[in-house]
Amino acid sequence: MKILVVEDDPGIQNQLKWSLDDHEVTLVDSHDSALDSIRSIVPEIVLLDLGLPPDPGGATEGLRTLKDIMEIAPTTKVIVITGNDDRAHAVNAVGLGAYDFYNKPIDPELLVHVVDRASRLAVLERENQRLQAQSGSSPLEGIIAVSEPMVKVCRDIEKLATSNISTLLLGESGTGKELLARALHQLSPRASQTMVAINCAAIPENLLESELFGYEKGAFTGAAKTTKGKLEYAHGGTLFLDEIGDLSLPLQAKLLRFLQEKVIERVGGRNQIVVDARVISATHKDLKQLIAEKHFREDLYYRLGEVTVDIPPLRERQVDVQIIAKFLLNKYLKAEGGASKRFSDSALHAMASYTWPGNIRELENKIKRASVMAEGKMISAQDLDLDESKDNPTALNLRVVRDAAEKTAVVQALQLAGMNLSKTAKLLGISRPTLYDLISRHSIETEKG
Repeated sequence: MKILVVEDDPGIQNQLKWSLDDHEVTLVDSHDSALDSIRSIVPEIVLLDLGLPPDPGGATEGLRTLKDIMEIAPTTKVIVITGNDDRAHAVNAVGLGAYDFYNKPIDPELLVHVVDRASRLAVLERENQRLQAQSGSSPLEGIIAVSEPMVKVCRDIEKLATSNISTLLLGESGTGKELLARALHQLSPRASQTMVAINCAAIPENLLESELFGYEKGAFTGAAKTTKGKLEYAHGGTLFLDEIGDLSLPLQAKLLRFLQEKVIERVGGRNQIVVDARVISATHKDLKQLIAEKHFREDLYYRLGEVTVDIPPLRERQVDVQIIAKFLLNKYLKAEGGASKRFSDSALHAMASYTWPGNIRELENKIKRASVMAEGKMISAQDLDLDESKDNPTALNLRVVRDAAEKTAVVQALQLAGMNLSKTAKLLGISRPTLYDLISRHSIETEKG
């Protein structure tokens, strides 16, 4: 990872470079040299001291440098460094677009944690840009997969696409089952033919049979002419049956016959019509439970799901959430011709802590709302109609997070060691003086209860 350090103190420069020896670090000491480096080396992360000359005791020059960096490279993750715990300047910097802030003196362990966090986000955003660059050319267009479970789903789709095997897509509502079905069709040898989709839950049962299988003239009142069904229109291509769990038992029997014999009969007809269509089905329901309750045929289940693909809900692929959110935000802003906007830390943490019961469809609705409702360049958790996360502290209080973790570790070690300080220090892998310091700093009770 390329990191630019903007710091005028040679001693702190060396300390920062030593702490970040796993990265490619460039050192500069002024506003002008910082901007030159931004243009030449294009760093993913910038560590920026706010106290730069000619205002080393304030933040004027540092904030000016930050503002110019954000104009040149708005996706760069800038971590501002402040002295004397000057929170006001730090918060001001975050408002100008800084990713995070860090207070002197330098704590290498905490610094690496902050930089690693920024590095992971930079990698995710780079992947997002790659996915957007592919938009329009990939059969998996619209499917964003960085998390391991979703990457596996996409690989399975690519493998299954080359065959005619019946495929059953299982997943909660809003997880993208139809997108994956279309990807299966577009990657298949049938891509030049039609993919016909029908939602089994959206059509009344008395009409669904004629929709699927077609009908002959005079088959029922209003059947003024012979009409093909969805299956016939899918001949040579693919039939996608969404919400297959809502199919009635009589229609299940008729669909099973087609899957076994590849022939159909229109409603009111006697002629057998050969249909060559690959069937992809999907449902959010538990088909095995429906089978146990005698609401779904077990033989049809195995015919439809010669291979099943389980699509993980969004709450199990949190690493994808921010990428999808930023992809959708850019798409909506581009479509509406709106000004550039970005998510605040509160919005990012709120999205990370939310369980997304409506999955990607719900995320899409919230992003669309926020792209319109947000005032200014920053989108907040409130704009997304989400509560600010209380379980995921923001980067603005990482020291508090570390202190809480330290206190928890010391208390647990004391309990395990029966309040014996020598044993506690040994369990923690620290010296007794360090343990005494931690006990004092965190006001930990050491008397046996």
